[in-house]
Amino acid sequence: MDFDLTPEQEMLRDTVRDVLSRGYTPERRTEVVGTELGWDPKIWATLADIGVLGLTFAEEDGGMGAGPIEAMLIMTEIGRRLAPEPVLDCALLPGWLISTAGGDAQRKDLLPRIAEGELKLAFAHGEPGLRWPATEIATAAVRQQDGWRITGRKHPVSHGDCADLLIVSAALEEGIGLFLVDPNAPGVRRAAYATHDGLRGADIEFDGVAAEPLGEPGDVAAAIQAALAGAQAALCAEAVGAMEESLRLTSEYLKTRKQFGVPLRTFQTLTQRAADMYVSLELARGMSMYASMSLADGIVDPVVASRAKLRIGRSAKHIGQEAIQMHGGIGMTDEYPVGHYTARLTAIEHTLGDSTDHLRYLGSYVADYQMVEI
Repeated sequence: MDFDLTPEQEMLRDTVRDVLSRGYTPERRTEVVGTELGWDPKIWATLADIGVLGLTFAEEDGGMGAGPIEAMLIMTEIGRRLAPEPVLDCALLPGWLISTAGGDAQRKDLLPRIAEGELKLAFAHGEPGLRWPATEIATAAVRQQDGWRITGRKHPVSHGDCADLLIVSAALEEGIGLFLVDPNAPGVRRAAYATHDGLRGADIEFDGVAAEPLGEPGDVAAAIQAALAGAQAALCAEAVGAMEESLRLTSEYLKTRKQFGVPLRTFQTLTQRAADMYVSLELARGMSMYASMSLADGIVDPVVASRAKLRIGRSAKHIGQEAIQMHGGIGMTDEYPVGHYTARLTAIEHTLGDSTDHLRYLGSYVADYQMVEI
């Protein structure tokens, strides 16, 4: 199997890396996430200009027509710089849902505006008390004389605070449907908050809110599952970028920090622990590529996504904890970046199912295999 990138993929990766490297130093990121919005509109506009926001949309919908491998590349660069721009939450994930479940008119209207950075959407799917995978939701949609109305609560909604439009999942008689909702419409209560990794979210309540079906009203559980599998693969790629930088920072620290008059890298135990971090990183990288390449081959398998997410969660915990431990006290300070990488890795581990959720999910398939290794 050929794992080499094409020249076009290398150019995309290098362009995104250059934009984010120039836009974010650790000090600059701390400054940006401390603002009310939590990300930089100028960098958002730049990402739109180079095609990142519409990367996976079809060319006729204003996108670049790229696939999961290209999405993996840009998400790895986002993780490497801890860029807070909501590329996945407000562009790629909503775009996947619109592309697969939306009608022709909705695709032609919404996708070009997302790609241009003009319109930000958020997927309101998770609900309080529901663990992954959420197969039954309490938020409901009913058809009335004046159209569809939605009632319920969605929490957490990643970057729902800045969304111009919401894609809301709601229970129907025949399954789960998707609806477009104006977050400023009467009957919507939106409470924004900052997350522990410096990003943003929202707690959103709907009380008989007017809604427009995304595509034809009906059960779109398969489209939701496919989009969430893509989102899980993207989060895995972002985590790989964050783990790469965490390991780099730790290695540099071991080379430069001295104890008893010699660099820390001369202590065999520390170098062995750094080597173990590298092993965890490579295991995570392999599973991230596995998830993205499966999607690129048209295979939407929740089991594949769970395998990748479980490996990413375990590697992220190991690398994050070791990075802080080997940095000592400075690793816990707000001024030093390694703690921020660990915070983001922890948040990714808990997004769309944590390691316990995925282990439980994979355990339900044990009877399908002749041999299982834990």
